[in-house]
Amino acid sequence: MMAIVFRLLLSALALYLMTQVYGGVYFEPGSTWVNVLLTALVMGIVNTLVRPILLLLTLPINVLTLGLFTLVVNALVLMIVAALTTLNVTNFSAALVGGLVLAFINWLIELIVPSPLAE
Repeated sequence: MMAIVFRLLLSALALYLMTQVYGGVYFEPGSTWVNVLLTALVMGIVNTLVRPILLLLTLPINVLTLGLFTLVVNALVLMIVAALTTLNVTNFSAALVGGLVLAFINWLIELIVPSPLAE
């Protein structure tokens, strides 16, 4: 249970840092840390339930593009999360760049603080 809470906090940190680094994705003015945590929770649920279905449906084009279409799927996931939470994405290209920035920040966080789920 603690590992899940720890992972949620790391995801919230990554989301917050992404919105600070990249202006195309941002939280609505007046959003609190609770909104950031809820957005991280929704992101986890969407990544668990919706993303695998999207990846399966787009498998042929993903194979043709040697996996690069996964970036489009990540952008779609970010846009779905933005539609459900206080996160705002200005347009699809902002979601594409935001997904790349989020992946990079998550990678950096994993380098600094290894996840307890990996044990």
